[in-house]
Amino acid sequence: MANEANPCPCDIGHRMEYGGQGHEVQIEHIKAYVTKPSINTGRAVVVIQDIFGWQLPNTRYMADMIAANGYTTILPDFFVGQEPWHPSSDWSTFPEWIKTRNAQKVDKPHCPDSLPSVCWAGGPWASPVPQPCSALQGLPTTGVAFLLPREVDVVLKYLKLQCGAQKFGVVGFCWGGVAVHHLMATRAEFRAGVSIYGIVKDSQDVYNLKNPTLFIFAENDAVISLEQVSLLTQKLKDHCKVEYQIKTFSGQTHGFVHRKREDFTPADKPYIEEARRNLVEWLNKYV
Repeated sequence: MANEANPCPCDIGHRMEYGGQGHEVQIEHIKAYVTKPSINTGRAVVVIQDIFGWQLPNTRYMADMIAANGYTTILPDFFVGQEPWHPSSDWSTFPEWIKTRNAQKVDKPHCPDSLPSVCWAGGPWASPVPQPCSALQGLPTTGVAFLLPREVDVVLKYLKLQCGAQKFGVVGFCWGGVAVHHLMATRAEFRAGVSIYGIVKDSQDVYNLKNPTLFIFAENDAVISLEQVSLLTQKLKDHCKVEYQIKTFSGQTHGFVHRKREDFTPADKPYIEEARRNLVEWLNKYV
């Protein structure tokens, strides 16, 4: 992800050729990739995508890795049908593109950019709004407009009712790392969170975490400076009352945990494997 104050390119890295061990499902108005362990443990993890979207094979690989460690794992399309960023896209348009995909709104109801059938009266996911939403402009108003519910609530409901999950964790990469930070400061139902190279936002409300959170950063991240990491460290020390850990990996760059192939550069392999191991260990300890 790019720094929102000074956007810069975010390298997609090594795109894996990977089919996945799970399957795609439609959950109310959201598509998602779901992958399960061999035995249902009652524990589940929500994985939140980076700017390249929920279908990036690298992120599905990480979801499968988490599932193999005993978690029903779901990777929803938190862009809700909006196009992900493409490596060939014009980076000068990125600031406008990212404005329509706010990582801190994954748990807030919204009106969709396009109007699916579920937005009308009778849709099973509806919550009424006082005024017709903007998606209705120019359309015949023969029905009543509705806001789509919070994506996080839809996903948690599915995990509880369809997968038998009782305990929840959340993991996010890049754009998803920002979303994890936000959720861990606002949603106590997530017993543990892992935010992986998510931009540090300097606002009071993201430092009083509800439950244990692990932050993973890269020393040579062109997107997130070490000064930002230091700011996060100090703010958490001042305000946070739950367990947290901040790890910065020497010599690594943005995206190293899931966008680097561990067999590409031998010197990187120990760091990639350690970060992935830390992720799983944090979930095992707190979920």
